[in-house]
Amino acid sequence: MTDRALVVVRAGALSTVQDRGRPGHAHLGVPRSGALDIPAAALVNRLVGNAPEAAVLETTVNGCALRPRSTVTVAVGGAPCPVTVDGRPVAWGAPVRVPAGALLDVGTVVSGVRAYVAVSGGITVDPVLGSRSTDLLSGLGPAPLTNGTVLPLGNPMGLHAHVDVAPQPAPPAELVLRVTPGPRDDWFTPDAFRTFTSRTYRVSPASNRIGLRTEGPALGRALPGELPSEGMVLGAVQVPPDGRPVVFLADHPTTGGYPVIAVVRTQDLQAAAQAAPGTPVRFIKTRHH
Repeated sequence: MTDRALVVVRAGALSTVQDRGRPGHAHLGVPRSGALDIPAAALVNRLVGNAPEAAVLETTVNGCALRPRSTVTVAVGGAPCPVTVDGRPVAWGAPVRVPAGALLDVGTVVSGVRAYVAVSGGITVDPVLGSRSTDLLSGLGPAPLTNGTVLPLGNPMGLHAHVDVAPQPAPPAELVLRVTPGPRDDWFTPDAFRTFTSRTYRVSPASNRIGLRTEGPALGRALPGELPSEGMVLGAVQVPPDGRPVVFLADHPTTGGYPVIAVVRTQDLQAAAQAAPGTPVRFIKTRHH
């Protein structure tokens, strides 16, 4: 058992390969994709000695279990969760040595939504358009993990970090999203925009990598009908016919016909990756994106 690979023993609810994504292809209808919590992915890569752009695993709620075919260094970050090697507890948020053939189990999150697993050498599935990321909307990149999937690993680049624990932000108790109005805020009544920026919404269980859906007061329209499809950007807040805002995340469609009332600041979207269903959401109006 000396080859550089991981065997997926338990795939979990939704575990995917992610890196920094494939920006720059929206004109081809290809979303950006990539890790939803970019800082968490970069940190676990640093902990195991990988470059920041190395591919990692992104898990959803209940983690995954992996068996390396050679001895590796791993780090688990993002949403806090229990981590074991052959049933023995090991550190979360720090580099851990996993012997060849041992079972690494990333458990159910204590808070937040998505955990990130970096392995020394990075996951080296074939890139598509310059990225190894799984894109749930377009189907580009490797399929979501299933039990028995074998993931190739690269050769370690350098020494892992020597730390007891690396600070990471806690998942949000309240998600505060700063927004710039427009481009279609004029499609809504003045009362609707005041409601949007003054009332509290909650994260819907229907949220996914495509968009963070919300529950709360519906936003009334000043103009009926729908737009011709137009370009959509990361962080666009689209309002479908039910009136509840949807914040577009990494796997968002590149075009859409529902009006966009505002756009969220990109730096606020990392926290959205870890906002569990039921988390309060507030949209705060700012002047500049």
